[in-house]
Amino acid sequence: MEVPDPYGDQPLLTSVMTTGYDAVPEKERERLRRYLEAVVAARPAPVHTTVAFNAVYFGYDLGGEGYGGSPLRLDDFPVITFGECAPVLPVGAMVCVATGSDPLYAEIVYREGAHPAVSTHGDVPVWVSGAPAGAKGPGDPGSGAAPRRRELLVPDLHAFGPALSLSPAQLHRLRTRRRWINGDGHVVVDVCYPSQGAARRDDLTAYADHLLTRAREQLLSPFAPVSLAELVGGTRDDDLRAGLLGLLDTVRGVLDSSDALRTWGHYAMTRSSLADCWRDTGPLGGGDLKSLAAAVEHAAIPAQRRHGFTSAVPVYTAVGPRLRGFPGATERLRGPGYAAAVCRANVALADVVQRDSDQGLFENGCWITLDDAFEGGGVWRSHRPGGAEPSGDPLTPAGRGWASTLPAPPEPEPEPEAELDPVDLPLADDASLGPGELLRSDANDVVWRSPLRLAHLIDGWFPLHPDAVRDLDRSQGPCLTLRLELDHADGVLDEKEAVQDVTVELGDDSGRLTGILWPGDFFPGLMLEVRRRLGGPVIRMATTSLQERVRVGDRETGHSYDPRVLTREDVPGSDRHGDSPVGLGPRQLVMRTVRRCGLLTPDGHALMDRSVLPSAVYGRRPARSQAAALESAVAELFAERVLAPALGSRDAWGQPHYPTRDGQPVIPLIAYRSVRQRVIRPWGGTDLAGEGLYGVQFVPGHLRRLRPGCSPSEVQRAAFREHCRRLGKADGWELPYGYTFVTEHTRGH
Repeated sequence: MEVPDPYGDQPLLTSVMTTGYDAVPEKERERLRRYLEAVVAARPAPVHTTVAFNAVYFGYDLGGEGYGGSPLRLDDFPVITFGECAPVLPVGAMVCVATGSDPLYAEIVYREGAHPAVSTHGDVPVWVSGAPAGAKGPGDPGSGAAPRRRELLVPDLHAFGPALSLSPAQLHRLRTRRRWINGDGHVVVDVCYPSQGAARRDDLTAYADHLLTRAREQLLSPFAPVSLAELVGGTRDDDLRAGLLGLLDTVRGVLDSSDALRTWGHYAMTRSSLADCWRDTGPLGGGDLKSLAAAVEHAAIPAQRRHGFTSAVPVYTAVGPRLRGFPGATERLRGPGYAAAVCRANVALADVVQRDSDQGLFENGCWITLDDAFEGGGVWRSHRPGGAEPSGDPLTPAGRGWASTLPAPPEPEPEPEAELDPVDLPLADDASLGPGELLRSDANDVVWRSPLRLAHLIDGWFPLHPDAVRDLDRSQGPCLTLRLELDHADGVLDEKEAVQDVTVELGDDSGRLTGILWPGDFFPGLMLEVRRRLGGPVIRMATTSLQERVRVGDRETGHSYDPRVLTREDVPGSDRHGDSPVGLGPRQLVMRTVRRCGLLTPDGHALMDRSVLPSAVYGRRPARSQAAALESAVAELFAERVLAPALGSRDAWGQPHYPTRDGQPVIPLIAYRSVRQRVIRPWGGTDLAGEGLYGVQFVPGHLRRLRPGCSPSEVQRAAFREHCRRLGKADGWELPYGYTFVTEHTRGH
């Protein structure tokens, strides 16, 4: 079957892919899968999720030209100068290394920790395994501010094709100098992180941060096959970030689902290459991999003591340095070959653990687990304990080495006798949420705007602005009747909702409308513009349409809303029939509590002190099983990127702050980000297959490679210049030679 081309008639990336793998129709997944399988087979190193994203987003050519076959501008690449301390370079970063003479264009395809305390034979000091960036020694995490970590980066120096690759003589000269790359063609640098939080970011989040900041020009290049801005419908940072993380999730899901590929973490390899390695009788082939597995399994030989007693001493082995000890391995560990060898070795060890052990426990009584997935290409822990080891997936890095050097935690308080029911703490900012904004008040009208609140929906009322209250005739008593006329922009109302009689209740300083029948698609946070003609019997309310439909969390709307109210009140357990956490599962309780109780930002983000989550859910410290269920739910929501980890600080009065404040202790936060995502609904709707109404599919504007001898029309040249302007290129660039621009359109069967 033919392999699709990123610059082909139909773009490989689609708008629905910006919402993540689960939302993508299988037909679109399959096209992307065929291309990525071909990319993995063609690249010399295992293909990381971010590198796979680069291939499809920046148009990697499979005919031997790599990225050199695309019209990308090299001037958009960040220029890196390696000195005493290097900037953060995540896997996937495309850079120009300033060497003083010949520019060195490279794509970072692999990255690992290179701690100087790890021996050349792969022996790892206990405290190094799982240690945070900047750790100084056993139990000493360092200051935490701007931590440094030594890392080994593997650049692919041939990713941009022969025209932009160094000649063998130039490459030999750079390797000999060992200033920018070492003798193996790798980069070993001390990386400076801006914070501990930045050092702990996962690979996909770190790469998204890189593209949205240092490599923003590259990300928003109009020469990419299809721009992220086209896919998400704008250039707002929140939209770009959400769409980019969605695309990365889609790429990862496609790689994981391929029957032709095998993954180790984020790195994908072809199964055929793994089979070839096992059949190989040379260095780092099947024989050496078997020897490595046996060495790790038998590494934890108890130390003999006097009187026959033995002590159980864990042994930590780093895969990368350990491979260098095999005879003849040096040449195979040069360049991208090192990344391939390390990933194959880890896959071999994982297969042995899964095949020959019971959750890491072998028949000889030795426990084998992965303890650190980053340091030294992967640190494996071998231990022959006197008692049972902690349970868990042996292939999930546990960081037990570092943890074993920390002070013992304080004794836990006694477990509550019974499980508690969840409770709701009152909203501390309730009074400040969604205040009415006066738009006009004169001799004829009072016009104001205010968001709908959950209490309004539940009890059928809405507050009146004080200027409107003053106009009402108090001589008729505390209650009178007005006619309410609702105008729902682009919405459908039945007759009882469009025009209804409502009651005005007047207090000493306030008033409100009661007995309102709210339409079924009204929600907390929906903005209403209210107009009251002074002295008249009518009051009018209207919603306002957005330029396009958006999705915020689980809510999809085409109308203006207040993001703060939406975050606080459109939560699990809350609807127009009631508001209660009772009966919710752990995931829903976490989402509800973070959104209701976290620090609220003007754009609707909520950030909560992670340590107080259980007591915020249950009103006091819950049973251990309930707290564990919440923690597990947080981990799941982090993994799915529904919530995100963040760092804040706590002041002397115990109040959390975000971002961190100088001089205050740093604390972990749980972040809910109220991100607007564009919803593509051609001609009013989509079906379950991901195509438009009646088989109509939205196709974003994209570059297409022309057939030989063809040229773009003047209309397409003008359309591309306008496309560039939308991306912030005010001068309107010209189409690259050999390409045309296909404007966004809908396609039917």
